[in-house]
This record gives sequence, structure tokens and C-alpha cells, in this order.
Amino acid sequence: MAGLGRKPNTSPFPQPDADDPAYAAMIARAKALIPRFRDRASRTEELRHLPSETERDLHEAGLFRIVQPKRVGGSEFDYVALVDCADAIGQADASVAWNLANLASHHWMLAMFDSRAQDLVWSKDANVLIASSFIFPAGRARKVDGGYVLRGSWPFSSGVDSSEWNMLASVVSSDDEADGIEYRIFLLNRSDYRIKDTWNSAGLGGTGSNDVEVNDAFVAEPMTVAVNDLGGGPTPGSAVNPNALYALPVFSLFPYVLSGVALGNAQACLDDYVEVARHRASTYNRAKLGDMQSTQIKIAEASAKIDAARLIMRSTCIEALAEARRGRLPDIAAKTKTRRDGAYAVNLCTEAVSLLFAASGARGLFTSAALQRQFRDAHAINSHLAFNFDAAGTNYGRVALGLPSENLTL
Repeated sequence: MAGLGRKPNTSPFPQPDADDPAYAAMIARAKALIPRFRDRASRTEELRHLPSETERDLHEAGLFRIVQPKRVGGSEFDYVALVDCADAIGQADASVAWNLANLASHHWMLAMFDSRAQDLVWSKDANVLIASSFIFPAGRARKVDGGYVLRGSWPFSSGVDSSEWNMLASVVSSDDEADGIEYRIFLLNRSDYRIKDTWNSAGLGGTGSNDVEVNDAFVAEPMTVAVNDLGGGPTPGSAVNPNALYALPVFSLFPYVLSGVALGNAQACLDDYVEVARHRASTYNRAKLGDMQSTQIKIAEASAKIDAARLIMRSTCIEALAEARRGRLPDIAAKTKTRRDGAYAVNLCTEAVSLLFAASGARGLFTSAALQRQFRDAHAINSHLAFNFDAAGTNYGRVALGLPSENLTL
């Protein structure tokens, strides 16, 4: 269903590429996939990973390549495309949207690596999928001649079974304490890590977010990038990818890679609730649910939360790219605000789903209905560290009070 009260070409929200028919066509292709992905949602959960036909549909629609450079055949759309496309697909199945947004964003990140890394990956197959796990303490790397030796065990590598490559975050150790702590991302081929089948979860069950293990793999210098090079502005990949899209601050915008998943999931929950309320009568007194003031208030409150979340997400992404095009780099206060707002927006979506789940009574308990999955997925999404408002809010408050940021990736 279309979002409640939203009509084509009359959105109050900022629109990227407003006159770009290619962007409109991409969003239309994403929305066209909603019915089939929704029909497969139960099977996707049972498989614990995306069905092969779902991955094929995403590939054929070009959705994995929405923020990949045009020079290798990608669409190179604005950053907000990650939110918009995840929003659309999330209205069908949050697991599919989660993997889409994750895997699509890694093409964007690869464009910031040394061009030799880009060429090695994309020259073989520009459609290749790249997984990730950005949990820095999970790995330990040491500098050696020509690169690094990496080891560790990383959880939550979504879509890893479908991916040929993986971006793994690690701390680089040094014998010299004066060197301090360095955070770095390592790009490894599938042959250099082992996948451990661990993903049995209450929510986002179809994402296949398994663990990966690396045992002293050599990673050449060009296949790595320092987090300090991803804070906004030129990157090692800027020489071949000059678009400001690839000069955005990666980790301050990190929540917005996945926030659209929560948005689409919440929108679907609201649309389903409205559809039921229009036609269903109360089990106990046969009163029409749509005539009840409590039902009307719940719809108003949930829709307000979702609309506010959408405005926060889209406006933040659009403004971040506009600032990058002006050559302006965000300071630490702006970065912590971006993280705060990303967490807050997803929390609003979770609150909306929880409100509607409670208002639905026993109907929400049936495993045959989408509502119970939407509720579980909403809370699984909200469990991601990027959406932990206590963490994001604490760091924002520290910086606002003149204290140093505790988030070393910013």
C-alpha cells in the first residue's frame, strides 16, 4: 500500500534528483517488488537468509548498485537513495531491506578505497556483493611489510553467504604506545575468512547475519582504508570518484545506511493497521474499529512518529550531501548531532510499531499475520548500536558540554 496520506509528487519532504527520471524509475522498480517480497517473507525467515530469487530480483532491478560509481556501471544516486529504497523494500520485508541497504552501501564505501582495490573487485564483477562487520574490537591487525596481518572473529555479517568480499573493521596494534590506537577497515576475499552459521534470531531472521572468522590473513595495504580517511572530504578513492557522494563522513552518517529499513517496516505496519480498522469490528461488542476514538488517536500518533522519522532521515542525508558539494566538512558537534538524530528517528519508528502492536490486541499474536514479524523486526532493528539512543545521546551531550567525543570513528 502507499503510505497513509502520501500522494505522488506532493510530498512535503525534500526530494533528491527531483527531475531525474532514472531515480523515479528506480524507486518505482523497488515499489513494484513489494508484493512478491511480502509473499516470500515467511519463507525468507525460515531459510534464515534471502532466497536466491529475491537476490536475483534485487540485482535485476539494479537496487544493489544505487550508490555505486557510474564509471563501473552503477547509478551513483544521492546518498538518500539508501533511505528511500530501504523504505520501499522495508514495506514488504525488513530482512530484505536490511540486506539491500547493507550490501548497496558497501559499493559506496569501496569507492573511497584505493583505486587498486576498486579495480580488483569491480573489474571481475561489478555486480559482486560485499558484506561487512564494523565491530572494531572484534579484530586485531599488525603492520607488516606491504600491508597487515589480520585475525579475529566478527559477528553480524549480514548477507555474508551471498558475498564474495567482506569489509572487516579492526584495531591496528602497535609496539609503540606513542602511535596510539588506529581504526582501519580491511577488504578480504571470501577465501580468506570462514563463515560460522550462527544466525538464529527473533527478528530480522532472513538476513543471514552470520559470524566470520579470520586467522592471520595477509591484507595488502591498498585493500585497507583508515577510519581517519573516512571522516569527510577527500579519500584514497577521490582521484577516480570525485563526486561529493564519496566525500561524505562515513561513520557520522552510519545510522542512515539502515534507518530506512525501520521506516518502511513501520509504514507497512501502519498501513496494515489502517486497512484492518476500516473493515473489522470488535470481537467483543461488534463495534466498528474505525469508529472508535482510540483507534483514530493511535493512527494519528503512529503516523506522526513515522512522518517525523522520515523527515529527519531524508533531510539529514540531503543536507549532508549539499554541504559536501559546497566543500564544507562537519565538525564534531555536527557529527554527533547526525548520530543522535539517526538513532532518534529509528526509535520513533519502533515506538510507532509497538503502539500499533499493542492496539491490535490478540490479532498480533498469530504467526500467519505480518504484524508479529513487523514487531519483532522493529525491535531487532532498534537493537543495532547505531540506533541506541543512550549511546548516541550521551556522546552528543558530552560534546555539547565541551567534553571529548567517546566515539572514535567520528
